Amino acid sequence: AVGVNLSIDDFGTGYSSLAYLRRFPIDELKIDRSFVTGLDTDTYDATLVAAMIGIGDALGHRVVAEGVETTEELAALRDLGCQYAQGYLFARPCTFDECVEFLDGGRPGPR
Repeated sequence: AVGVNLSIDDFGTGYSSLAYLRRFPIDELKIDRSFVTGLDTDTYDATLVAAMIGIGDALGHRVVAEGVETTEELAALRDLGCQYAQGYLFARPCTFDECVEFLDGGRPGPR
């Protein structure tokens, strides 16, 4: 009601239990980068990522793949139906001022 969204970060690892999907009003699942790295060559990881995307889609959650660094990983994610991704392929981390400058259409933005 106040405009706050909840994400489960690093989905598929550590403390990101499936029970959280029932317990909290989740809006977004962020697939851990450990599943994304080499996704284009590892069929086991591809199967797990496809299952995570399926869970998110079935529950109406946005699914974001973290740590996308290559065009091959991005293509594999698209083939699996993942609509959102983040990582160094798109931009490096930046300071607030660099981000504002980048978003205003200036340079240098993310390194």
